[in-house]
Amino acid sequence: MRFIFVVGTRPNFIKIASIMRACKECQEMEILLIHTGQHYTNKMNKIFFKELDIPFPDINLGIGSGNHSYQTADIMKGFYDVVKNYSPDAVLTVGDVNSTLACSLVCAKENYKLIHYESGLRSFDRKMPEEINRVVTDSISDYLLVTEPSGLINLGKEGVDQSKIYFVGNVMIDTLDFFLPKVLKSKVLSDLNLSSKRYCTLTLHRPGNVDENESLNNIIDALEEIQKEIKIVFPIHPRTEKSLKNNNLMKRIKELGNLFLIKPLGYIDFIKLISESKMVLTDSGGIQSETTILNVPCLTLRDNTERPITIANGTNLLVGTYKDSILKGYKKQLGFKKRSLTRPTFWDGHSSERISKLLMGLF
Repeated sequence: MRFIFVVGTRPNFIKIASIMRACKECQEMEILLIHTGQHYTNKMNKIFFKELDIPFPDINLGIGSGNHSYQTADIMKGFYDVVKNYSPDAVLTVGDVNSTLACSLVCAKENYKLIHYESGLRSFDRKMPEEINRVVTDSISDYLLVTEPSGLINLGKEGVDQSKIYFVGNVMIDTLDFFLPKVLKSKVLSDLNLSSKRYCTLTLHRPGNVDENESLNNIIDALEEIQKEIKIVFPIHPRTEKSLKNNNLMKRIKELGNLFLIKPLGYIDFIKLISESKMVLTDSGGIQSETTILNVPCLTLRDNTERPITIANGTNLLVGTYKDSILKGYKKQLGFKKRSLTRPTFWDGHSSERISKLLMGLF
């Protein structure tokens, strides 16, 4: 059985790591790992393959960054040649990035079986590029692998044939559980001169937050107040760094004396950083899931989330992007007390095994 697995960005690497590890035991499976090159710097790319023990990609399309439409088109052209030459039995795409959409469209047009992991997640915000990618990919997939109950509900409302849907759980938790012993040994706190629970971690990368001057200024207004009370550590995404410079906001950020910009971290050090945080402020979907399992309070700097289970069953609080709502959420989460949490269904560290068995049974 010949499969192509597609990755393109940092979150994809985290998801594919455990799936590749589970499928390694299946001698009947031949896997071609394709990296589109959507993320390409060392800190956003190579270090993850090394840390997460992912086989080096068989093919790297080397697409790089760019306008959403151009990037999607370039990935489609490159991936077309790959599937035509390899002729797989099926293609597995993960997540909601442009690589996911582009490779899925090629499969649909060229009549290759398509499997989408992380199906059914919806923010219901069509201004988010990721939402378009999710909806279109799900609509053309042959098999839809779901991470949480909301995905089942959303796909049902959209009229997707139930026989195509499989509830497998969250493979990001598989990766987290597997590497936790290494995370515990990370020296990143001492390297950054940090003390446990005496700082917050901040991440920003969503276009709606970092590409729009108004949203970015509103968030900085809130950060200005929070950093007066507690240190903020900000591993800065290349997209965010570029936007801050283009909008003449980098100087304002650097003037915040208790906010510290650092380069993006590898997986092990980053998980250690958020696990020891007093609080995490983020617009990332994956981090909402990771903080839920790590039992760390999370403020999601968005008006919506495609992962509602992290609010219902986790530690996440949706606060939007306005100063007052962010500060209100921050004060509320200051009262957070670590408690015994029941993990969401199938967030048990065995999702990849379920996927491996499913692929063996389907083809």
